[in-house]
Amino acid sequence: MLLYDKIKKIEQLDGLIKRKATGTPEDLAQKLGISPASWYRLRDQLVNGFGFPIEYCPVKRTYFYTEEGTFTFGFVRHPQRYGHSRKTG
Repeated sequence: MLLYDKIKKIEQLDGLIKRKATGTPEDLAQKLGISPASWYRLRDQLVNGFGFPIEYCPVKRTYFYTEEGTFTFGFVRHPQRYGHSRKTG
């Protein structure tokens, strides 16, 4: 899976978790267009590798965040942070 595609899946996952609309692990895998095994690998990477506070509630049948937060990916510019002026031309 390309990096762009993986980021889009994580953004989709973030939205589903925030809406508490993931469903079961099998439902979520289907919503993300991946196999259940791929979902479990991705979840393990997010939780163990990146510290995502994701847990599953079998009563409500949905994943949820145990802490407030959001997934963001991108480059944040800090103008003049390094004392360099931006040259054009």
